[in-house]
Amino acid sequence: MKFTTAFKAIAAAGAMALMMSTAASAVTLQLHNGGDPGTLDPHKASGDWENRVIGDYIEGLLTENAKAEAIPGQAESWDISEDGTVYTFHLRDGIQWSDGEPVTAGDFVFAFQRLFNPATAADYAYLQFPIKNSEKINSGEITDFNELGVKAIDDKTLEITLEAPTPFLLDALTHYTAYPVPQHLVEEFGDQWTNVEHIVGNGPYLIKEWLPGSYVRSEKNPDYYDAANVKIDEVFYHVLEDQAAALNRYRAGEFDILTDFPADQYQWLQDNMPGQAHVVPFLGVYYYVMNQEEGQVLSDVRIREALSTTVLREVIGPDILGTGELPAYGWVPPGTNNYVAEADAYMPEWAATPYEERVEHAKELMTEAGYGPDNPLTLQLRYNTNDNHQRIAVAIAAMWEPIGVKVELFNAETAVHYDALRAGDFQVGRAGWLLDYSDPSNTLDLLKTGTDQAGTMNWGNNYGRYSNEEFDGLMTQASTELDLDARAKLLAQAEKIAMDEFAAIPIYWYVSKDVVSPKISGFEENAKNIFRTRWLSKSE
Repeated sequence: MKFTTAFKAIAAAGAMALMMSTAASAVTLQLHNGGDPGTLDPHKASGDWENRVIGDYIEGLLTENAKAEAIPGQAESWDISEDGTVYTFHLRDGIQWSDGEPVTAGDFVFAFQRLFNPATAADYAYLQFPIKNSEKINSGEITDFNELGVKAIDDKTLEITLEAPTPFLLDALTHYTAYPVPQHLVEEFGDQWTNVEHIVGNGPYLIKEWLPGSYVRSEKNPDYYDAANVKIDEVFYHVLEDQAAALNRYRAGEFDILTDFPADQYQWLQDNMPGQAHVVPFLGVYYYVMNQEEGQVLSDVRIREALSTTVLREVIGPDILGTGELPAYGWVPPGTNNYVAEADAYMPEWAATPYEERVEHAKELMTEAGYGPDNPLTLQLRYNTNDNHQRIAVAIAAMWEPIGVKVELFNAETAVHYDALRAGDFQVGRAGWLLDYSDPSNTLDLLKTGTDQAGTMNWGNNYGRYSNEEFDGLMTQASTELDLDARAKLLAQAEKIAMDEFAAIPIYWYVSKDVVSPKISGFEENAKNIFRTRWLSKSE
């Protein structure tokens, strides 16, 4: 009896030592994620700070490789009909949710129906509008969800039918709006299915802890089909919008990767941490949106023109930020696929006018609109809390002062800021857009007139409420144009209409700004700035 007791004690001690040894050998990634995720639901998400978490714990039909290129995900293969409108996806054997329930084609059908359901109010549902009847279901025109072009042939076979051939579909299916959700949990818990006590995943990682305002923590999913090649055991996605503080924590060894840094520290990083700062052009536009709702002062195109033409874009990248961002005058980023040649890209005639002449013309426009030095226009400029956003806002406020515009700066946390933009509670607001897939429609769709749902306009991400029937008509025509060259020309015409009407103020084309510890391997620079933890490893 004593021997048995002693043996049990030794065995227990050995097990504890093994657990401690295993814990000590676990590889943990400390990721500076920036903004505070407002949700972990792929149908509710809206930012890259949420995408980084969601894309690690849920996987779609396709996923991204280390260079953010589309590769097989939950689907191991697919077939495409000769006319390019029907895609048949074949799911992998053995894929499952982390509670043991199988992932089926039915989960994808349920997820797409939920995405397009007007009651879900998914801001990014339109990214998947190439799917047959999706837009009509989302607008409420069609109420029978069985008419959606997404069908389960059987548990392992999913068929997606499109309105027209869509050259970017496979890339679009890597976006979180195309991810499956666990039907059995959504039906049981509703929107609370993503609470930590309920949440499950089918991706490389599983959510284990979520402290809003502090961090999300995930652990490697042992049942993921490629788990043997996943090297990071645990991930902390840290919330911290103070870039200077984030850089200090990186220097102290508390973070392994920064997803942004103060632009004025770029040279310091190059000098003192060579090779760790990654500044790379990628598909995205930094812009100011102007509230053009009826009755708002910025519904006057003269004022919008005066504001846009007096933004001296050439100094913002090199002088204010110091990280080489290129000035933006159009809406579609250079290098976007399926578009007109770069030589034919939109460029307004006024961009070649000397700046002093632009300022004088802007003064005249402001006078015509009823404003001037004796009657200045006061505008509130909102931006989400960030050192770089503040620098730009201060500089642009100074550029607008000579034309009789006084600017009141207002900053808020990211989630609060974007809530205000969506609600139309702003005059001028900072925004940014990173392409979800490389196609001009991905940015141009931001300027389409909102859809009418039961008498209420749903503007989605068209924060400024820009509306032009000719623009909308060209976008609709382009959505069914099979000739890619003809389609590109239609989209270019639409871009010209919107930019000539100053639908928004593009300021610069983005560069991604990451800092990566030498301990991290597998980080690949890419135009989407998406780097899934699955492909990373860490040495001590």
